[in-house]
Amino acid sequence: MKMILVAEVIKPHGLRGEVCIESYADSPFLYGEVPFVFLGKNKGKPRRFRVLSHRKHKGRVLLTFEGVDGRDKAEDLRGFQVFIREKDLPESGKDSLYLYQIKGMRVVLENGETVGTVSDFLLNCGQETWVIKSEDGKEILFPAEQDFILSVNMESHEITVAPPEGLLELYLAEI
Repeated sequence: MKMILVAEVIKPHGLRGEVCIESYADSPFLYGEVPFVFLGKNKGKPRRFRVLSHRKHKGRVLLTFEGVDGRDKAEDLRGFQVFIREKDLPESGKDSLYLYQIKGMRVVLENGETVGTVSDFLLNCGQETWVIKSEDGKEILFPAEQDFILSVNMESHEITVAPPEGLLELYLAEI
C-alpha cells in the first residue's frame, strides 16, 4: 500500500484535541474527502485516524481526529507526518497532477536539452518550487508557474520547461 505524505502536525490547537498541521495539499478539503489519514514518525508503522473535522486557520489547517479528545493527546501527535493512501486520493483534475506523480521525471528545455530530474518540492508562502537535480549534481530551484511549464508527458516521464531568463545560468554557473 503506497502512502503519500500530505502534511505534518505542527502543534495542538485549543483544549479539545484539535491539531494544527502544515498541509502540503492545495486544498484543505482533501482531509474531508478521504476515509482515513495515517500518522507516523521516523520509520515506525503509521497509525490510522478518522478525520472528524477540518478547517483553515491562519494559513494552516486544523484537524480533529476521532479518539483525540484533549490537548494532551493532541500534543502527543506533534511532529508526526500525515499520510494518505494513494488509492484514497481524489482524482486529480484534467489539467492537474499530484506532486508525487512528477517526482523523478526528467526536465528538458524546448530544444530537448536536459536540465535534470525533479528530486523534491518546496512549498513556501503559497509558492510551489521544484527542486531539480542537474546531471552534474547541482540543485536548481524552479518556480512551478504555469508560464514556465510547457508540457508534462506522463508516458515519456518528461516535463518540458521554459525557465525565466537567467535562472539556469544562476544555478549552473561555475563558481
